[in-house]
Amino acid sequence: MALSASTTLPYDVATVTDVFTDEAFLKHTSEHVGGSLKSLTVDGDTAGAFTLTAVRTLPTTRLPEMARKFVGETLTVTQTEHWAAPAEDGTREAKVAMSVSGVPVNVDAVQRLVAEGTSTRVDVAGNVSSSIPFMGSKIADAAEPMIGKALNIQASQAKSWLENR
Repeated sequence: MALSASTTLPYDVATVTDVFTDEAFLKHTSEHVGGSLKSLTVDGDTAGAFTLTAVRTLPTTRLPEMARKFVGETLTVTQTEHWAAPAEDGTREAKVAMSVSGVPVNVDAVQRLVAEGTSTRVDVAGNVSSSIPFMGSKIADAAEPMIGKALNIQASQAKSWLENR
């Protein structure tokens, strides 16, 4: 299932990068949706190429009842982002992979922070897949809107976070 989301934040790419890698912000966004940030590692200097790995628990309250019977009250989601160094204009790109513990759902996406003057356009495009025979496409179809919403929540919460700093 294809995944696509885009939004613009009124801050430069460096500021958006700093927020997207800030442990307090990631903890806040996890708690905003009823989950928790279990761990965060950032390997490398965020001014150049780096890798971010965040492990979160998220509630399953928005999943269909049938799915909750199999996965329980929470899911553990591991998100790994491999960020390239900024381009000359400041634009950044990250390869994003998400996996859900105990559930055969994977997300492979590219997130771009596109410099647009003093603003940053945040674009995400990728695919949601599931390896369950016969049911995989239905599971991926159900997961895609939730993942798209999570990415939009991150951007809207980043704007609010920066406005209140």
